[in-house]
Amino acid sequence: MIKVVFFGTPKIAVKSLEYLYNCDGIEIMAVVTQPDKPAGRGNKITMPPIKEFALKHDLPVFQPKSIRKEFDIQEELKKLEPDFFVTFAFGQILSQEVLDIPKYETINLHASLLPKYRGANPIQRAIINGDKETGICTMITELGLDCGDVCLKEIIQISETMNCEELFEKISDLSPELLEKTLKGLVSKEITPTPQGEDGVCMANKLTKEETLIDWNNPATSIHNLVRGIYKFPCAYFMHDGKIIKVLETKVLDQTSTGNIGQITKASKDGVEIACKEGSILLIKVKPEGKGEMFARDWYNGLKNR
Repeated sequence: MIKVVFFGTPKIAVKSLEYLYNCDGIEIMAVVTQPDKPAGRGNKITMPPIKEFALKHDLPVFQPKSIRKEFDIQEELKKLEPDFFVTFAFGQILSQEVLDIPKYETINLHASLLPKYRGANPIQRAIINGDKETGICTMITELGLDCGDVCLKEIIQISETMNCEELFEKISDLSPELLEKTLKGLVSKEITPTPQGEDGVCMANKLTKEETLIDWNNPATSIHNLVRGIYKFPCAYFMHDGKIIKVLETKVLDQTSTGNIGQITKASKDGVEIACKEGSILLIKVKPEGKGEMFARDWYNGLKNR
């Protein structure tokens, strides 16, 4: 029986925890996750999705503010004598003291084809940059940022319409089996981790607030990719009459725009066209400030009827 402590926090990691929990030959000893935090409009204290699963299945839960500094939790984890730590979107950096606890290794599930997109936002960056494919990796965790040896990889295709929420779901679905194969393969020595090397290294830095503001001076394709890449996480937007208009769905139009950059050139049942520096873009769904999601045509018709 392979004994595992699972480190994770958001929804994307829940399917992996559930799968490993039900997996023959693997025993989940405990779960480590982030502290409960305020969420939603009412700032109600909410537990992480990983904790919800753990409590339903009577798994011990540890919620350090910083696992590196909470030596009492480290001691409790040592008592479990785990074979592996598995981390998936945990949200904290581990110290060498923590990495040394499991018998074998700490295995991290990273949402890119390493060494490409090391860092915090690999899913969003792949779409924003217009990549046609990305993937998932299992890797040996080291102190550097996502630089450890790679165990297994799986490629995921990115369509021109896929948004980050859909890619999150795809990664959530494919990760569990890759983790199982990695754990069992390392124990049986059927897997030999491979050094990443430095060729092709690029970083997936955290998104800044400035990046979420649409710049119509960019090509229509780039704006379309931005909208897909940060769909609801946190959402691309532009300002109109002093109000924030979040953009949820777009389409790149083939024709060359004849309007001024940033100008609404046409509105139809399909949406609202806006001229960009290169080409034009069709707004299909938006979320105006203080309102719910709606078709862009309805938003525009509301402007005309004021």
